[in-house]
Amino acid sequence: MRWVGSRSLGIAVACIGAAMLIAFGIGQGVPRQDGAIQTARISEPAPLDVYTVPTSRYRASDSVEIVPQSAQQMSLSFAPVVRNAAPAVVSIYTRTAMRRRFADPMFEMFFGQTFGAQAQPQTSLGSGVIVDPGGILLTNAHVIEGADEITVALNDRREFLARVLLVDSRTDLAVLQIDASRLPVLEFRDSDTMEVGDLVLAIGNPFGVGQTVTSGIISAQARSAEDGRVFIQTDAAINPGNSGGALIDMTGRLIGINTMILSPSGGSNGIGFAIPADLARQAVESASKGSATIARAWLGIDGQPVTQEIAESLGLELPKGVILSRLHPRSSLREAGLRAGDVVLDVEGLPVTDLASLDYRLGTGKLGASLPVGYLRGGVRREVAVRLMTAPETPPRNLSEIGGRTPLSGIMIANVNPALAQERGIDPVLEGVIVLETGRSYAARYGLRGGDVLREINGVPIRQVDDVETAMARSDGYWQIAIERNGRLLRLDTRG
Repeated sequence: MRWVGSRSLGIAVACIGAAMLIAFGIGQGVPRQDGAIQTARISEPAPLDVYTVPTSRYRASDSVEIVPQSAQQMSLSFAPVVRNAAPAVVSIYTRTAMRRRFADPMFEMFFGQTFGAQAQPQTSLGSGVIVDPGGILLTNAHVIEGADEITVALNDRREFLARVLLVDSRTDLAVLQIDASRLPVLEFRDSDTMEVGDLVLAIGNPFGVGQTVTSGIISAQARSAEDGRVFIQTDAAINPGNSGGALIDMTGRLIGINTMILSPSGGSNGIGFAIPADLARQAVESASKGSATIARAWLGIDGQPVTQEIAESLGLELPKGVILSRLHPRSSLREAGLRAGDVVLDVEGLPVTDLASLDYRLGTGKLGASLPVGYLRGGVRREVAVRLMTAPETPPRNLSEIGGRTPLSGIMIANVNPALAQERGIDPVLEGVIVLETGRSYAARYGLRGGDVLREINGVPIRQVDDVETAMARSDGYWQIAIERNGRLLRLDTRG
């Protein structure tokens, strides 16, 4: 009985399934026309209710992100760049002999022979960059300052004694030469072609641990320091010992000479500075011509950055540029037609924000050439070509030392001229007679300092060195001296 029931149930299920298939087939038809059932033709499908999803204007091809597509791309590194550039970066060791200050038998009797004896030589460490296969290299002036012996250690561990060709303390650059040939070099790149955000590598010998490479980006361009120098700022780690090393781009070209860091602890805080390659190139060119310092273009101007208040008074929409306040009679900008009150905006299309950046833009140009300078006058933008020239040596310096026993005895004085002003980093439009040195003179006891400008002696105005001799001859034992110091007029009345 159980078997017969199961068979009957199976037959019933099969029948139901067949009926459903027939019904499904009929359902695929179309409504009846004149009593006949017609099947839909596959070649003419029924229209669909379609909703088009709106797309944005963003396309995958617009993306700046590049996703590695292979194991080779995932292993991309700076190694090829470093491999080519590192051999041109050297370590520099300096040795300074400590002089014995005195040798007195009485001191030796009480304190022993070690008291005041010759101390051990002092050594210091820095880095350098080879820029000529004939053995010319760049480093910082402070790396070799006061050194009696300079040793250059190459990447292949060879060592050479170096001689100094040029030292420029104002730019903190030095050019050395070693007796070697066919050396690897780094090519210069125009540092103004780099932009904030570009990748860079710093190569040097920090802390004497050996050649080290760090990576980062350019954080700022033409960053001005308080002393008027201009730097490239980077977050690539720069530490003690990196001074004089190379800052390079991703093609291995030299864009700067690492020089200092901003750090209260002495370690890298991600704020490092490099001397732009444009200025470093000038140092090499000056050394090749036999100059002991860098020959730079002279501007002969004074001014200040345009602030919000100045911009409003001039009718400017934004505070930008440098407003000129004074121009030396021989200034190249004055000869080009600029005058006090003009606002200098850019040089060769590159913006200037302060006097240091303006001096850098023009100062790193080729001497004798002319560069386009954009400026505002009366709210109208204009452009003029400024010819780059060296600072003139007029009037002659006429270096003189005052002798005798007077309040001025022992000082070294000179006529201020543009070349001296540029050399000493003093007011570029200053004129008159300046005190260069006082030493342990009588004048120093009376309070005179280097940098003071003599304005009047015993009622005689001082305009040149010859006036000093004339004024001193008028003294009857009582001295009246007027000096200018940091823009203030000071007077000294005394007997001497």
